[in-house]
Amino acid sequence: MAWLTWLVVIVATAGVIIRPWRLPEAVWAVAGAVILVIGGLLPWRAAAEAVGRGTDVYLFLIGMMLLSEIARREGLFDWLAAFAVRQSKGSAQRLFLLIYAVGTIVTAFLSNDATAVVLTPAVFAAARSAKADPLPCLFICAFIANAASFILPISNPANLVLYGHHLPPLFSWLAHFLLPSALAVGATLAALLLIERRNLAVRITSDIPQPPLSQGGLTAAIGIGLTAVVLLTASAADVSLGPPTALAGVATAGFVLWRKRETPWATLRGVSWLVLPLVAGLFVLVEGLGHTGVIAALAGWLQAQAQHSAQATAWGAGIAVALVCNIMNNLPAGLIASQTVTAGHLPQTVTDALLVGVDLGPNLSITGSLATILWLTAIRREGADVSFGAFLRRGAIVMPPALVLALAGLFL
Repeated sequence: MAWLTWLVVIVATAGVIIRPWRLPEAVWAVAGAVILVIGGLLPWRAAAEAVGRGTDVYLFLIGMMLLSEIARREGLFDWLAAFAVRQSKGSAQRLFLLIYAVGTIVTAFLSNDATAVVLTPAVFAAARSAKADPLPCLFICAFIANAASFILPISNPANLVLYGHHLPPLFSWLAHFLLPSALAVGATLAALLLIERRNLAVRITSDIPQPPLSQGGLTAAIGIGLTAVVLLTASAADVSLGPPTALAGVATAGFVLWRKRETPWATLRGVSWLVLPLVAGLFVLVEGLGHTGVIAALAGWLQAQAQHSAQATAWGAGIAVALVCNIMNNLPAGLIASQTVTAGHLPQTVTDALLVGVDLGPNLSITGSLATILWLTAIRREGADVSFGAFLRRGAIVMPPALVLALAGLFL
């Protein structure tokens, strides 16, 4: 029945990517997971365990989404937008570079999901205030969220998945990934400047008033800053990142609402909760694939190839998983890669290349990573949208050179 499991997984992931009838991505992932269970293709206990393995990711996302929603409601994004526009001094390119720098920092210290959830609304507000086309700047949030997602261990929840929540020490991580990250970030910037050169040549409005920052907005900003500190501390102590992130989000939102004597219902309604069943469904789909024996076979094949040439295997594995991420999303791809590494006892160079592929590969398509799906959800809330084809046309220019340079950086 392995072929039937593969059919269900392929149809479900295709639904997540294509979104027939404009149904949310979560509907397709959950439907595929349910079919695997009720069709007897995956024991319900195995499915429940797969859902449970995503607990750290769910908590991480809950914390980030709460921080984003309370910051949006309290006007922090509007304040940041006005500041960025005034600093641009009428130059669209200056605004573009400022947003790119901020996006790199946010991704490195708060994760790529934070860039998608927290930064995107601020960028949209900045473009709106500057009376500029928002899409060039919004694409920064999508592409830098993946390009900078392996600067630090905490820069991408997929890093937690790939290493099974046992991340290497910070200095060891930097020794492996600092140069590849710098090459990926630089190559992505160069590609985006080339793509958007005409849009960046125009003058924009910069003489706008700076709105006052409310007490709630200031509290949200402090909460986001403290969350970054908490994440770095938890990473250094080899502690799961989900619980402290969720606690930071709940505490920040709760304190703001308590001071304003407001109920939480409006804030909770503003959170994109469908992201959580999407992630759970993807974990179950991967578990279904595992029951077909494909992961064990893949681990054995990679181990045999690595014995002949670890470097060639690393290149092949990194490129292959980068492409696979755009077919089935990088979160399940990262989980498959993690199980493959564990089963095959692969060399460190192969593991590093797999991580680069999992983190950077999704820049090819709009459904390649959870961060990009969150980004798409955020811009839809603002009344904009980006088609699969529009993203792919940019991704085909942005991703390949960044991936090749990052993989090359692993061996320098």
